[in-house]
Amino acid sequence: MTYAIDIRELRKTYRRNWATPPFEALKGISLTVEEGEVFGFIGPNGAGKSTAIKILTGVMLPTAGSAALFGVDVTHPEARRGLGYVPENPSLPDYLNPLEILSMGLALHRRKPANVRLHCLHWLERFDLADVANKVVRGFSKGMAQRTALAHAMAVEPRLLILDEPLSGLDPIGRRDVVDILSEYRQRGGSIFLTSHVLHDVERLADRFGLIHKGELRAVRAPGELAGEEERVLVRSQGRAAVPGMSAEPGERWVIELARSQLWPTLRAIEEAGHTVIEIKPSLSLETAFLHVVKGD
Repeated sequence: MTYAIDIRELRKTYRRNWATPPFEALKGISLTVEEGEVFGFIGPNGAGKSTAIKILTGVMLPTAGSAALFGVDVTHPEARRGLGYVPENPSLPDYLNPLEILSMGLALHRRKPANVRLHCLHWLERFDLADVANKVVRGFSKGMAQRTALAHAMAVEPRLLILDEPLSGLDPIGRRDVVDILSEYRQRGGSIFLTSHVLHDVERLADRFGLIHKGELRAVRAPGELAGEEERVLVRSQGRAAVPGMSAEPGERWVIELARSQLWPTLRAIEEAGHTVIEIKPSLSLETAFLHVVKGD
C-alpha cells in the first residue's frame, strides 16, 4: 500500500560544539498517513514537530530512518511534486504581490489552468485577499501573509498539504474561514498533515492525532480514543465554600473535569455549597490527552 506519508524509525540528531553533547530531536518515530486522511501532529514547543516537517519537505536530511511521500523518498525532489507547504512563519518575497506569488507557484509546480489570472484570483478571494491582489506584500500583517501563503499552497491543487501552525496569526473569523476551506479540501480527497496549538480547530479537522513529546511519538489515536470510552465534561462555578474535588481558581471560582455520569451529583454538591454555576461544557479530549502527556512526563 502506498501512503501519502510513510515515516519509519526517523531520527534527527543535532551536532553541537565539542563541549556540548549532541541533541536528539527525533528519537526513532514511525507513522503513516493514508491518502485522503487528515493527520494532526501535536506536541509542546521543542517536541520535534518542526524538525519532522523540515525532513518531510526536504529542507533537512534525517540522521537515520526514512520518510516517503506517496512512495517516493523525501530526499528526491520528485517527492515534492504536488505538495503544498505552509511553514509557521512564511517568508514571502516582499517585492511581489499576492497575484504574482500565486502565479509563480503555479509555474514552479507546472500547473497550467485554463486562465491563470482567474484561477489565482479565485483562491485569493477564498482567503479574503482579492482587494489586495495587486499590492506588494511588504507591510502585510502576519495574518495577511499567512493567508497569502495558504492561498499559494491551495492554488497549486496539491495532493498533500503539510501545514506548520496554519492558523497562527489569524483572527477568529480568518481561522474559521481557513478551517472551512481545509474541510472542503479534505472532502474532495486531499491529504493533510498539520501541526497547531489551536487544539479545538485541529480536533474538528483531523481523523487521527499523533502526540509527540521530547522527540518521541507517545500516541497515535483517533479522536474518540483519546478521552476513553466515557465522555467527560468540565464544570466551573463561583462561590466561597470549597467543594470536594473542585480546584480553586482566581475570583472565588472553582473548576472540575469529570465523567458525565458524575455530573448530577456534582451539581447537587455545588448547589448545596451555595455556588453559582458559570459553565458546563464537554471537555476537549485532545486537550486532555495533550496535557496528560506533557504533565505526566
